[in-house]
Amino acid sequence: MNETTVIGLLIAVLEFGTLLYLAALGETIAEKSGVLNLGVEGMMAMGGVAAFWAGVETGNPWVALLVGVIAGALFSSIHGIVAVVMGADQVVSGLALTIGGLGLAAFLGQDLVVQPPGARFEATNLGPLNDIPWLGEVLFDQTAVTWIGLALGVVAWFVLTRTRVGLILRAVGESASAADSSGTSVVKTRMIAVMIGGALAGMSGAYLTLALAPGWSEGTTAGRGWIAVALVIFGAWQPGRVGVGALLFGGLLALEPRLQTFGVEISPILLSMLPYLLTIAVLVALSIRSRHRPSAAPAAIGQAYRREDR
Repeated sequence: MNETTVIGLLIAVLEFGTLLYLAALGETIAEKSGVLNLGVEGMMAMGGVAAFWAGVETGNPWVALLVGVIAGALFSSIHGIVAVVMGADQVVSGLALTIGGLGLAAFLGQDLVVQPPGARFEATNLGPLNDIPWLGEVLFDQTAVTWIGLALGVVAWFVLTRTRVGLILRAVGESASAADSSGTSVVKTRMIAVMIGGALAGMSGAYLTLALAPGWSEGTTAGRGWIAVALVIFGAWQPGRVGVGALLFGGLLALEPRLQTFGVEISPILLSMLPYLLTIAVLVALSIRSRHRPSAAPAAIGQAYRREDR
């Protein structure tokens, strides 16, 4: 295994980590408010197809990224209206969002499958920093979206733990009735959190079709939204830990197509299953562990709230 191969692997780890982290960070914010949204995969698909279409039409990757973010936020509002405003079952609503999002994205993107990318994000060029052996080659050979994801993670951590806005969000997620009694609008807070989560999932999908694998085809998200949902549990609903988990799972996704080039003989079918088998294993391990200690999950997660429930 030569140096170039290892550097290429590490670059891919950060790329896949960015993809997973953006989606998982959005889901973390939504779940902190008490809303479980299993529609991450569908929101990623909608963000990806919208961003790719906008890139073809405008040729501007930043405009395309913004369109992907807006598409994710608007699509997530369906879940917000159904599950938050109307009080429907959050699991059913989220699953419907994923199924509907994948189907709608495939329908809208039929004519885009044969289209070459109209816009794409290239790796940043920071001059001498890129020339630093190993560190520069790995850290600075990334697109601007990776740096945006890192910045958003820091902002999310600060807001959730150090501001009144974060306190209100966490209060709604722990006890909606108590938060309502203090004058907080539970529906408004949860709707905003859900739409922020959708926006970040849309950004993740846009990053996929504009940078990580420029292009559009049906099934391009390949189940990565489900990994993002699992990462929230893995990271105990904390942005920093979720980021560490994103790198670990990103490493597995990056390693998957490279194992055979490293001389490891393994079935391609088994390779494609590894990230999802590990996801299941982690969830089982965390479930067993939670029997012996209090769960870090927001107490009101998955629970619909109406004022008459008080």
